[in-house]
Amino acid sequence: MSVDAKPYLFTLDHLLTDDERLVWRSAREFCERNIAPTIEKHYEQATFPRELIPEFGKMGFLGASLEGYGCAGMNPISYGLTLLELERQDSGIRSFCSVQSSLVMWPIHAYGDEDQRQRYLPRLATGEYVGCFGLTEPNSGSDPGSMRTHAKQQGKGGDFVLSGQKFWITNSPIADVCVVWAKTLEHGSEAPVIRGFLIERGAKGLSMPETHGKLSMRASVTGEIVLDEVRVPKANLLPGAHGLKGPLGCLTQARFGIGWGVIGAAMAVYERARSYALDREQFGRPIAGFQLTQQKLVEIHNDIVKALLLAYQFGRLKQDGRLTPEQVSMVKRDNVRMALDSARTARSILGGNGIMGEFGIMRHLANLETVFTYEGTHEVHTLAIGRALTGLAAFS
Repeated sequence: MSVDAKPYLFTLDHLLTDDERLVWRSAREFCERNIAPTIEKHYEQATFPRELIPEFGKMGFLGASLEGYGCAGMNPISYGLTLLELERQDSGIRSFCSVQSSLVMWPIHAYGDEDQRQRYLPRLATGEYVGCFGLTEPNSGSDPGSMRTHAKQQGKGGDFVLSGQKFWITNSPIADVCVVWAKTLEHGSEAPVIRGFLIERGAKGLSMPETHGKLSMRASVTGEIVLDEVRVPKANLLPGAHGLKGPLGCLTQARFGIGWGVIGAAMAVYERARSYALDREQFGRPIAGFQLTQQKLVEIHNDIVKALLLAYQFGRLKQDGRLTPEQVSMVKRDNVRMALDSARTARSILGGNGIMGEFGIMRHLANLETVFTYEGTHEVHTLAIGRALTGLAAFS
């Protein structure tokens, strides 16, 4: 191999501030030290490393982009780089931190009142509390407005009674607090309105069974939220969230993080494939010396660079308050597709060895198949962008 050979011909280092570089380096060192040694075992055994949750809190990974309440207050670039390093290890680990930060802590911060913020955010930031986000239902995925979970206000105190079922809920079996979205008929309104509620573990009528049999995201805990006439105090209603814009605002935050995280998965499979191709010899020479192998490596490498630049540019737009939901759809859609294609190509470079757990590529590939469809399927993001370009909605 030439002494001039480099794994990447472009990095973001020269575009980052000193603080952003420090966050990136610290996150990578933490992940390599604490996650890398055991992640394959957790994936094989379908377990989540719960012992790391307090460590995530100490590193500032939980609610990282929020200000106050014990949160790190990272800017969008630092937050994105943190998720990149988490997903470089495993999508399930990034999903835990992403759900806690963007789908639980962010709505409490954005839509909650001060009492709710003081009660929940410091505990969620340290990892003392784990949260989950209940929107998807067995018959309501890409069309959340069709949800059947409902809330009825009862009694003089104005408490709510919720019934329904949420499905494919990351963290629910270990969650201490659930952000649940339900339809309710408010006074003076003719049609039900979607509202957000904070429901704590132990509430009568609440169960959160685990989902078993997954062949993807196995190092992530997934379950349901089953609500059987669960009474929720009026004080646990998120006052600032009215209508579908409430949960969609949360998803916009999470999708931005996904657009960064999957770059880490792509980098992991590329680096593994490159290293393997340089070591593996066939026909008397390393397979990295064959034209078709080089073409595959070049395509993965170049796609990673383009994904980094897109995420970086949109991160600066977010920092300036100018990032739109349609642009978030772009970075989620394109970067996830890039990572999934990269994993498939990297797997082909390793041949049969590509399916072996010790190389990690098949684990990333299986995980990315899930990321491709969650928090907005590839097709739905395509139509969201198409609507922005044409002014015509093609969802139905």
